Amino acid sequence: MKAYLFQPMENSRVKCNLCRHQCIIPEGKRGICGVRENRDGELYTLVYAQAIAASDDPIEKKPLFHVLPGSRSFSIATVGCNFKCRFCQNHNIAQMPRDHNGKIMGRPFPPDQVVAQAKKNGCQTIAYTYTEPTIYFEYAYDTAKLARQEGIRNVFVTNGYESPEAVEMIAPYLDAANVDLKAFSPEFYKEMCGAKLENVLDSLKCMNEAGIFLEVTTLVIPGLNDDPDQLRRLAGFISESLGPQTPWHVSRFHPMYELTDRNSTPPSTLFEAFEIGRKAGLHYVYTGNIPGQGGESTFCHHCGQLLIDRMGYVIQRNELVDGACPNCQTPAHGIWK
Repeated sequence: MKAYLFQPMENSRVKCNLCRHQCIIPEGKRGICGVRENRDGELYTLVYAQAIAASDDPIEKKPLFHVLPGSRSFSIATVGCNFKCRFCQNHNIAQMPRDHNGKIMGRPFPPDQVVAQAKKNGCQTIAYTYTEPTIYFEYAYDTAKLARQEGIRNVFVTNGYESPEAVEMIAPYLDAANVDLKAFSPEFYKEMCGAKLENVLDSLKCMNEAGIFLEVTTLVIPGLNDDPDQLRRLAGFISESLGPQTPWHVSRFHPMYELTDRNSTPPSTLFEAFEIGRKAGLHYVYTGNIPGQGGESTFCHHCGQLLIDRMGYVIQRNELVDGACPNCQTPAHGIWK
């Protein structure tokens, strides 16, 4: 299928305007993502409706804690990614084209069938996740439009490298996104991800201004992005640029892919990050990948009342009344119905 958001250039080259890499691709070559190819001076997506994964998940797994708690989210992905994270948790599919000489796998699963399956399963959202939804934008966009017609919401789980044009195009159909803000260090992004921090920060602002509901996740990696000063600056950016109501998830790292030379994140580091977020003025901070050790429940930021009691992905109690605290009636930030 012909790609969206590209422009022809001289000498049969094309410029892809889908993500912040802005790849200029010679004829017969692919972009950084490995799934968009220049054919005779036009750009084509190689993964349209080619699902490598499809699953019915709890919305909390994304993680999205402030979007329809306790509901199910039909989750899809294709192969490919526009980042090369050395700690990629889904590298077998996200990095498939890059690590296996351009290999692309998947089964036909067109947008109308995705929406029909989500509806059959009683899912209130479709999540574009597991790999990077930006690189299968055409598939996600067409599915999201159909989903909206059926009253199903759409969410991205993304690295936040969308171009302003892509954000503008998807915004009318995208209800929420969990964006990975992987560190607050340009060096980290360059060396660990092959990307630029400033582009992610700009995309976050762009998505926020477009009215897309945001939650932010940071995978805290020992010795790489766990410096308290860096975490303070990261939390400060969220509070000041996106708003203190923006939920922040700080998650535990486990050795993975090309980053197996360090231990899992100590829970104490996540508790310290939790406190840093709270001191930065964030209303909602959560710890992830350490179920049962606290930090998963939602409290009223005004009076401290327990609003949603969680254990892992399970909602044990939801005390919200019309999206507000039952004690002081302060509205909680989120999509509740």
